[in-house]
Amino acid sequence: MKSLCFNGHPRKNDELICNICNSPFEIIPDNKYRDELSHNFEYITKWIGLGEVQTPVLNFGNLSFKLDYFSPTFSYKDRGSRNLISYLLTNREKFKGDLNEDSSGNAGASISAYGKSAGFNINIFVPENANISKLSQIKAYGANIIKVHGSRDDVQISAQKHKGNYISHVLRPEFRDGIRTLAYEIFNQSERMPDNIFVPVSAGTLLLGLYSGMEHLYNSGEISKIPSIIAVQPDNISPLCSKVNAAEYDPGNKLTSIADALVSKRPMLLDKMYSVIKNHGKCIGVSEDEIIKSRNDLALMGIYTEYSSATVYAAYKKHNFDNKSLLILTGNGLKNS
Repeated sequence: MKSLCFNGHPRKNDELICNICNSPFEIIPDNKYRDELSHNFEYITKWIGLGEVQTPVLNFGNLSFKLDYFSPTFSYKDRGSRNLISYLLTNREKFKGDLNEDSSGNAGASISAYGKSAGFNINIFVPENANISKLSQIKAYGANIIKVHGSRDDVQISAQKHKGNYISHVLRPEFRDGIRTLAYEIFNQSERMPDNIFVPVSAGTLLLGLYSGMEHLYNSGEISKIPSIIAVQPDNISPLCSKVNAAEYDPGNKLTSIADALVSKRPMLLDKMYSVIKNHGKCIGVSEDEIIKSRNDLALMGIYTEYSSATVYAAYKKHNFDNKSLLILTGNGLKNS
């Protein structure tokens, strides 16, 4: 495995940001894909698990849904948390203090569950207006919840300054790297790889982790091409779509979205996301009404998701996709109740 910043500089220790160019790091597999998933993460020797399963796929002709909320904490973020916490456990001598994470909900719940199971003390820093259902879930895993007044940036700064280890799920490459398993599962579950894979996008961990796994499969000769990745964002908060589609966007706007997991207005991984989508897909924005209707439509199909997950179905219906499409549904609908 190689760990390089987005501009190609090597990671020397365990830093989160490159000391030369201030860009985040990524982990790049340099061995061929192997069917035993853990063998694709050779830098981890002690694994923590909470009963993960291969998440199911529902097929409706050329349209398929991957129910990635069939995970221990009911969100796709368990892929990243399992990998990150296993890495910290493998290197326990380096990470003796508290683990501090800033999260609006799903990542906080996921890291709390895996971190507490591994024996760490977990502090989750959240905005004052964080979703009550998600806060209840974080509390159930035994983490300390610290509410922060101010912006999302203020929440991050508070977590960084707190004593212990700042383990940002956005900046730590081990978290994003764990999401490679999503690509491997899609490959193993597909008689023919989908032409399009739809993903909701906020901070970018899902998009970049999925792409890394697909690139690994391609470089290993397992697939002949990387599927088109369709990134989806709410119109109200659309930094990636605006950049990809050359549209005006004000990151300082006061708008919110019912898709409360997709509210990153200044994502630190934006440039990398832009590069991936410009070369391998497109970005589609959806309105609040389209999100609500799509969530209700999915519910009547027996698929109960978060509003944030329903964005991908809204995007699919908005355009004509005749070829094979797979929509990643990332969070259980009870998280919005």
